Amino acid sequence: MQNTLLLVDGSSCIYRAFYALPDIRNIDNFPVGALYGTIKMLRKLYKNYRATYIACIFDAKGKNFRNILYPSYKATRKKMPYNLILQINLIHQMVKAIGWPILIIKGVEADDVIGTLAKQAVTKHNLKVIISTNDKDMAQLVSNKIALINNNKIHDRTTIISRFGVSPEKIVDYFSLIGDMSDNLPGVKKIGPKTAVKLLNQYNSLENIINNANNIKGVIGKNLRFALNWLPKLKKLLTIKTDCDLTKNIVSIPESLILQPKDEKLLMQLFNKYKLNKLNFLMH
Repeated sequence: MQNTLLLVDGSSCIYRAFYALPDIRNIDNFPVGALYGTIKMLRKLYKNYRATYIACIFDAKGKNFRNILYPSYKATRKKMPYNLILQINLIHQMVKAIGWPILIIKGVEADDVIGTLAKQAVTKHNLKVIISTNDKDMAQLVSNKIALINNNKIHDRTTIISRFGVSPEKIVDYFSLIGDMSDNLPGVKKIGPKTAVKLLNQYNSLENIINNANNIKGVIGKNLRFALNWLPKLKKLLTIKTDCDLTKNIVSIPESLILQPKDEKLLMQLFNKYKLNKLNFLMH
């Protein structure tokens, strides 16, 4: 049986947990709902997939290359709710305390860490990879050995093609055409999913579409020509990096990415400091 690496998009996970659960508080009125939800999700994922190797990856504070390339990147996103901000450090510590390897790399987005780990796992170690995330951009990573999981559903090549109308290899080109407004990345005006699929089926790639922009008639052609200088930059912004240098953060891949024994001392410190209901925590 081929070994599996389970990669969890921790930043996505904590948002899902925060909004999925009620506003749970400890006896000091400190919010802990996102904590309980995150730990519950990690335990469920490990139970369901029993991967040989695992890691939970969180976004680090600060800017990355996308902010430098395009200062308006994610500029329209709402600020993280204050009740969630309060829990971030606690969540990081608790995930580590229950034995999960965690990665938070300054200057590198979680998506790029995940992309790099996934590629190395497949090409260098012949592993299967499962990525837990609700980020649709991650579809570009899907291959015969890499699948996504979201809401307990596996998304493989067939699922991606059925959902978007293009293969994973064309996902970046697809989003370059329609844009990704969740990250404040506008696409080509008046080009929606159906038109993007039609163009990619006809021209096969964004580069070919750009090269043939003068031959595309009507409003679509006009808008494409208007966006020619933007599209290469947009594609770069949308492309998940798979070549990040992780050597300073991981001793060895994949050997460092295994479930560790619980840190009972740290767990008790966290239980006491944040006055967590131990029974309630264990039940979640």
